[in-house]
Amino acid sequence: MRVPVKLLGFGFWLLSLNCARCQECRREDIKYENTQSVVKASYADGETVKVNCVTGYTGLYKLKCEKGEWKESIERPCTKRKCGHPGDTPHGDFKLMEGKEFVFGATVFYTCKKGYEMASRINQRTCRDQGWDNAVPVCEVVKCPAIRTDGDVTASGNTEEGSYGDAIHFECVSSDKKINGSSDIHCEETGKWSDAVPKCKEITCRAPVISNGYIVEPLPEYQKNAILKYKCNQGFKEREGIPRCAKFGWTLNPECDEVTCELKSTTFGVQNINPKGQNTFRAGESVTITCSEKYWLFFTKETTRSFTCKDNGQWDHMPVCEEITCEDPHDQRVSSPYFWGKQKFGEKQSYSCKSGYRKTAEEATCTRDGWSPKPLCTEITCELKSTTFGVQKISPKWKTIFRAGERVEITCSEKYWFIFTKKDSRSFTCQNNGQWDYEPVCEDITCEDPLDQHVSTPNWGNLKLEAKKKYSCKTGYRKIAEEATCTRDGWTPKPLCTVKCGPPPQINGTDKKMGKNEYNTGERVEYICSDKYTLDPHFSKYLTCEEGEWKGKIKCLKSCIVTVEEMDKRGIQLRWKGKENIISAHDDIIEFACQSSKKADKNLRQKCNDGVMHLPECV
Repeated sequence: MRVPVKLLGFGFWLLSLNCARCQECRREDIKYENTQSVVKASYADGETVKVNCVTGYTGLYKLKCEKGEWKESIERPCTKRKCGHPGDTPHGDFKLMEGKEFVFGATVFYTCKKGYEMASRINQRTCRDQGWDNAVPVCEVVKCPAIRTDGDVTASGNTEEGSYGDAIHFECVSSDKKINGSSDIHCEETGKWSDAVPKCKEITCRAPVISNGYIVEPLPEYQKNAILKYKCNQGFKEREGIPRCAKFGWTLNPECDEVTCELKSTTFGVQNINPKGQNTFRAGESVTITCSEKYWLFFTKETTRSFTCKDNGQWDHMPVCEEITCEDPHDQRVSSPYFWGKQKFGEKQSYSCKSGYRKTAEEATCTRDGWSPKPLCTEITCELKSTTFGVQKISPKWKTIFRAGERVEITCSEKYWFIFTKKDSRSFTCQNNGQWDYEPVCEDITCEDPLDQHVSTPNWGNLKLEAKKKYSCKTGYRKIAEEATCTRDGWTPKPLCTVKCGPPPQINGTDKKMGKNEYNTGERVEYICSDKYTLDPHFSKYLTCEEGEWKGKIKCLKSCIVTVEEMDKRGIQLRWKGKENIISAHDDIIEFACQSSKKADKNLRQKCNDGVMHLPECV
C-alpha cells in the first residue's frame, strides 16, 4: 500500500507543476510590428515587460502577464521617426523620391535650375534615426569664357567672365562696315557662347528675289546707300517707300503685294451684297451693293450699284451705305429756318418762304429725292386766262404771267365790261396770295332781273346790251315805258315802274315853283329862298319824287338887317361905306368902325347867323 501512496503524491506534484506553467506568458505571443524582441522566452503570472520599437521608429508597449495572457497597460504603436524640412538650396530644387512625408528612410534628390550646375559631390539627403544625413547641396551659376575681339569690333557687356544669361553686343568701329555674323550673343546653360565672335565687313546688299515682281537693272551686289529699283507684275503693287542699302540690309523689304480692295462696311445700312460673304476683291473684280430702305450709297445717292476694284487698290466709287439725309434747301427760296442741318429720311420741318414766294406745303419732308414737295416755295404769279374774248387792248402786250406786285392795263371792247366792277378799262394788280385784286375778265354787258324796280314780270335772265324787254308793274305802280332797254347803266328808263308824288311841301322862307299837282318817281322841284332869306349851302335846293315820297332837305336862313339909327346909337359905322341901312345874308361878315375916336367894347367884325348879328358898341 505504501508504493501506490508515493505514486499518488508524485502525480500531484506533476499536476501542480503543470498548472504553474500554464499561468506563464510566452515571448512569441508578443506580435507587434516594428518592435524589438523581449529578453526572456516566458514570463510568470503577474510579471510585466516593456516592449521597445526598432531603430528608426518611435512608440512603446507595456504588457502584464495575467493567467497566461498579455494585457496592455500602455499602448503607443511604433511609427516611423519624422525628420524636418531637408532644406532649400539657392538656384535649385529637390524632389521626394517615395511617399509624401519626410520620415525615416525617405530620400530627397537635389537638382539645379537652368544655367546653374551642382557644386557638391553628393546631391541627395536621407532621413536617418538622428535626422537628415549629408549637407544641403550647392548650385553655382554656369560660366562662359572671356570674349576677345580684333580692332574693328567693339563689344559691350561682361566680356571677362560671362555668366549664364549674360549678353554681349558687337558693333563695328567704322560706320561704313557692318557685323559679319551675330551682333548679339549670350551665355548658354552649357557654359558656351551662343555664337562665335563676329568680324566686320564692308556694307553691301544682295539683290533680293521678289515674288510677283522684278528688279530694274539688277546688280550682283549693291553698295551702301544704293537704291533698289523694282516693278511689280500686273495685279500687284510696290510697297510704299524706297528700298535703300543700309547697315542691316535693305531699309524696306522690296515686296509686291497683291492689289486688293476691301469692303469695310458690310452690315451698316446694307440690304444685300453680291457676291455674298466676300470682303476682299482683286483688281478688276466687282461687287454689287443694295442699301436698306432708309440708306443710299455714299455721294451717288443711288440704292443699288456695282463697284469695281481699280489697279491702284481703290474702288471706283466709295462702296458705303449711309443714312439718307437732306441738307439746307438754299436753292428753293426758303427764308426760315436759316440753318436746317442734316435731317434724316422721313423727318419733317416747318418753314417759310422769301418775299414774292409762297409755300407749297405746310411742312417739308425729307425723302430720297431731297426735301418734298418740290419746289418748297413757288413764285407768286397771276395768270391772264382770257386775253382775247371781249378784250380791246392789253398793256404790256403779249404778257400773260405776272409776278406779285406787277400790274396789267386792260380795255374791254365796246359791248363788254369787267365782272363786278362794270368798268370797261382799268388796271389789275397781282397780289401776294397769287390772286388778282379784281378778276381781269371782260364779259358781255348784261342786265339782270330788275327786282328792285317793282316789276311784276319774273325771270328776265341776263340779257345783253341793247336788248329790249316788255314788262308789267306790280299793283299800285305804272310803267314808265312800253319796253325796258338794257344799257350800261342797267335797265332804262329808271325806274321802270313808279308811283306819283303829290304837290311838294311848303318850306319856310322859300318861294317854290309849283308846276303841277302830280309828279313821277325821279322828278324833282327847285326851291328859291324868299326875299331876305339865304339858302343854307349845306343843303340842296331840290326835292325829288321817290316812290311817292319827296326826298331831300332844304333850309333858307334869315338875313340880318342893321339900320343907320341903330349904328349911330352904338357909335359905330360901316368901315368902307357911308351911312345907310345894310342887309347881310347868313354867314356874311360885316366889318364896322367906331365913329370919331371911340373904342369898341368887342370885335368890330361880326357875322350874320340866321338873322342874328351881335353889334359892337364904341365908348
